Amino acid sequence: MPRLIFAIVLKLALLCGLSAMAQEATTPAAPDRSATGGAQTLDDILARQRGEPIDDSFRSMATGDPNSAAAMADQLGTLGGQSDPELWRALRYNSADLRVSAGGEVATVLVQDGGMRWLSVRQRPLRTYGGGLLLVTIGLLAIFFVLRGRVRVDAEKTGRTVTRFAFFERMAHWTLAGSFILLGVTGLLTLFGRVAIQPLLGKEVNSVLLIGSKWIHNSVSWAFMLALIVVFVLWVAHNIPNRLDLVWIRQFGGIVGKKHPPAKKFNAGQKLIFWSVILFGASISVSGLSLLFPFELPLFAKTFTILNDIGLPNWVGYGPLPTDLAPQEEMQLAQLWHAIVAFVLMAIIIAHIYIGTLGMEGAYDAMGTGEVDEAWAHQHHSIWLEEVQEKERAKPQEAGATAAE
Repeated sequence: MPRLIFAIVLKLALLCGLSAMAQEATTPAAPDRSATGGAQTLDDILARQRGEPIDDSFRSMATGDPNSAAAMADQLGTLGGQSDPELWRALRYNSADLRVSAGGEVATVLVQDGGMRWLSVRQRPLRTYGGGLLLVTIGLLAIFFVLRGRVRVDAEKTGRTVTRFAFFERMAHWTLAGSFILLGVTGLLTLFGRVAIQPLLGKEVNSVLLIGSKWIHNSVSWAFMLALIVVFVLWVAHNIPNRLDLVWIRQFGGIVGKKHPPAKKFNAGQKLIFWSVILFGASISVSGLSLLFPFELPLFAKTFTILNDIGLPNWVGYGPLPTDLAPQEEMQLAQLWHAIVAFVLMAIIIAHIYIGTLGMEGAYDAMGTGEVDEAWAHQHHSIWLEEVQEKERAKPQEAGATAAE
């Protein structure tokens, strides 16, 4: 009997020992921070610079007694050559019990990581991919022009014109277009000034350009938003998709082939431009308003909450989006979103400018004088031309009927 008990105890000991060894093999050992007194090591710093996730609870949790508000208050002030690491870690991780007399929630955040992430994205991906998008767009349009050439009017011009856009429509269009160009140029100067202008012309010139760009950008934005609303009201009824758009898309508007599909006042390509301007322009305007009135119009925490609720981040394998954002992070995200959407819209508008000038004969007249030749109108907007001509023929009949009465 004693031998049996001894054998059972021995087996249990062996099993426990093997289990502990297996656990040690599968669980990574905690980093040895004895040389730094528990502070971060060089490996921690290098991992963070590589963008690898690290467990920094050894820092974020080492903030002393969180319930000792009096002790924390005693530490605030001029410390001379001394520094309390627990105080600064609490400030670093936004867990200090601070009381501010002015500034609201914004003033309680003294240190936040979002600023460095914002700066990194702004300096590298935003400049690289945003600028690259514009250059690639211009390059592709240049290649297309060389291969295809200008879209000419097939039939001989009639010399008779028809009013394409009234004066008020053209003014709304040019107000929107002119303000967007100014906003785009000043935005590019702000983003690329330090790397493109300052090395060539110096800091003083770059400073003057940036100050002027800021004033123009903030002022002209109101004209852009007003014109965007007017253009939407004027043309939304003409830009509702219909079956004719499918025919236009299938034939690519006659730009690649020789056939020019029938269209009403706006064809499928113009409708795509219209809705891109309205939707992207509205998004730019909302984020711009958030930047014009800092900390008054937070957009992203609530948006991320909605996206998390419907599970969209999980669908793309990203995981839940952060919903606990500092006020400064809201502004940083608004600035990045503002710039990204603006780059996309600038690329679309560059293509629109190409079609309206070099790409198509007679297209500029529609927004220049408002009058287009009937041959051009029949080639590109035949259904709209028939409707206009029908109205013109009906006017004498209506006038005659009125005189007879």
